[in-house]
Amino acid sequence: MSLLDIILLSIALAMDCFTVSIASGFILRVKSWRVILQLSFLFGIFQAMMPLVGWLSMGHFTQYVESFGHWLSFGLLAFLGGKMVRESFLPEEHQTFNPRKFRTQLLLAVATSIDAFAVGISLAVTGYTSLSSLAEPLVWIGFGSFFFGVVGHLLGLRFGNLANRYIRPELLGGIILIAIGVKVLLS
Repeated sequence: MSLLDIILLSIALAMDCFTVSIASGFILRVKSWRVILQLSFLFGIFQAMMPLVGWLSMGHFTQYVESFGHWLSFGLLAFLGGKMVRESFLPEEHQTFNPRKFRTQLLLAVATSIDAFAVGISLAVTGYTSLSSLAEPLVWIGFGSFFFGVVGHLLGLRFGNLANRYIRPELLGGIILIAIGVKVLLS
């Protein structure tokens, strides 16, 4: 794989992180660098580690994860999105979905990175035979997801403040998460 191929792959994997970050920015309403960097870091780590897990497990668990991984990702995203949609109709003091919480961030990072497992399998098939050869794609994948996570948050904050006047951000965020889950399920 050329460097351009690796960069394009990292951008493609980062798009779910980007979209979820926009939704999180809508919900946050106030710039919190700790939250932005923490969630973006988790996105980067999980997006980089899942291909490594896929590469390492090539042949051991591949059939199991390929057969139910998309359902797991869909289930997590639909659960989180459904919770956000439901809570969007509750008074603000009763809402529990919070992208500031580490547990929520961890679930979002796992849910958006499951499809990266298959990338690890394809890297093993396309000639990445050692950990040292795998390092470059993993670094680019992790960096891309971190970068797009930060940018997505900032865009979500910027446009979320405008959109908050017209729509419920939790409702929009929940619909976005459910849509990403459906996309994962269908692809």
